[in-house]
Amino acid sequence: MNTTNPYVCQVVGFKNTGKTTFLGGLIRYLRESGLRVAVIKHDGHEFEMDHEGTDTYKHRQAGAEGVAIVSGGRTAILEEYSRPVTGLIRHFQAYDCVLLEGFKQENYPKLVMVREQSDAQLTTELTNVQGVAVWEDQTLWAQSHFSDKMIQIFSADANGPAGRWLLGQIQKQREGVQDEQG
Repeated sequence: MNTTNPYVCQVVGFKNTGKTTFLGGLIRYLRESGLRVAVIKHDGHEFEMDHEGTDTYKHRQAGAEGVAIVSGGRTAILEEYSRPVTGLIRHFQAYDCVLLEGFKQENYPKLVMVREQSDAQLTTELTNVQGVAVWEDQTLWAQSHFSDKMIQIFSADANGPAGRWLLGQIQKQREGVQDEQG
């Protein structure tokens, strides 16, 4: 259980580069390591989580700007405005790790998805890029392209190495906090 701020890491990339699949592997790895994980996903379109016919949908249609539904094991909150990422992260303080899918302009450590060589342009356009996740057919190219940079290279379809790296980053953050408190 987390006793400090959660470690925050972003997985970014262009559409259809495998962000969600890659995140799924990271989530499973961290969960199997005993950590609590939260995910905040950016959606470039207006999404609809509630569906016609449900009570919460009816409440929203009647004009409620915020609706929460709570059961014995789940809570969902729908609001009619966008929150800043930092506020959402604060909501997940009890978690060990918060993974962001997207939010390219935030300054948290990033793993960039590279499906095609042209996707690598993000590594020079974005801040705090720590690594790239490349598809198998791009591995040799990535090793050559990133050889002079301090960027980790991970396979996009094998999350073990990326999961171990992320686990190490979480541990470093915890040790840094312990050093400050000690």
